[in-house]
Amino acid sequence: MGRRRGEALEAAILDAAWEELSERGYANLTVDSVARRAGTSKPVLYRRWADKQKLVEAAAVRRNVTRLTAPADTGSLRGDLIATLTEASEKQGPLLVRLSLLLADYFAETETSFAELRETTVAGRPSGRDEIMERAVARGEIDPVRLTPRIAALPFDLVRSETLMTLRPVPPEVIEEIVDTIFLPLVRPA
Repeated sequence: MGRRRGEALEAAILDAAWEELSERGYANLTVDSVARRAGTSKPVLYRRWADKQKLVEAAAVRRNVTRLTAPADTGSLRGDLIATLTEASEKQGPLLVRLSLLLADYFAETETSFAELRETTVAGRPSGRDEIMERAVARGEIDPVRLTPRIAALPFDLVRSETLMTLRPVPPEVIEEIVDTIFLPLVRPA
């Protein structure tokens, strides 16, 4: 097999970093262990990422890109939210819990939060949440004046919080309660 370069090499390194993080956690992950797993050298990694923190951030970005939940398009705001939140809870919920545990030392070392890492992983990409909200505004289901960034994030934040508190996917009745009794009353036209 020939020498890997460019995107193929970067993908191998980031996949190796994710596997090391998953198996060992941030505190026990080393650039050397990632290089060994990827079948390359430490200088190759350091040419791309200044340190372990940047390498882990890049691996998290890559992992998030491959696990995005496409926003549902059911024809209604309620339907879109319930379908999207349910799929995200089932597919990404376990990853969110695991990531929180694996990255506890990262957050302590960098003095950052999960929210800041999330901003890094979604930077520059269109948000499925924004797509859902824009369609609902166009259909007249949302009063755009009432839709602040915090309110738009609310159902997603509540599902994430529920996942972290229970360590399991959010039950359908809880998702429906979040959408029907908390979110929709805040954004419906008067």
